[in-house]
Amino acid sequence: MKENYEKVVLTGGCFWCTEAVFQRFEGVHSVTSGYTGGSIKNPAYREVCTGRTGHAEGVEVIFDPQVISFRTILEIFFATHDPTTLNRQGNDVGTQYRSGVFFTSETQESEAREFIEFMEKERIFKNRIVTEIKPLDVFYRAEIDHQEYYNQNKQQPYCQFVITPKIEKIRKFYSDKLKSNGVV
Repeated sequence: MKENYEKVVLTGGCFWCTEAVFQRFEGVHSVTSGYTGGSIKNPAYREVCTGRTGHAEGVEVIFDPQVISFRTILEIFFATHDPTTLNRQGNDVGTQYRSGVFFTSETQESEAREFIEFMEKERIFKNRIVTEIKPLDVFYRAEIDHQEYYNQNKQQPYCQFVITPKIEKIRKFYSDKLKSNGVV
């Protein structure tokens, strides 16, 4: 990771969705799907899916804060998942689908807390935000077939009905911040 880059891990439901969203933005150097916040080392997808490991599906986002601010990362994150449902995103239910910001600096922590406080005060969401904010401990990279999932499987029903609408939303509201090729 370059010296001036930052890292954050975001958990907001299925990691395929979050990966597909963030890899389209200028200033995002890499997005890796994986697991964090659990109790066992090197968990496998089949273990995480049971909900018994305590891990959440998430993405490690490496970004250049000179190109895309952490505040913008937070805006995109909260605009593309429901932070008010505990352990659930749509039909995906379980602790592995919880909303979380796993920060890597005190500045990220305070910005995340301030942003949530702002959204709550402005009543951006009808219900209370349940996103957890914790320091990043360990992030485990998911298996290779979970990396670049949307880009390689756009025709699958889950991708068409769940992920494509998120991509269309960011194209509509963040077109000025997207990479010129629209993808990685």
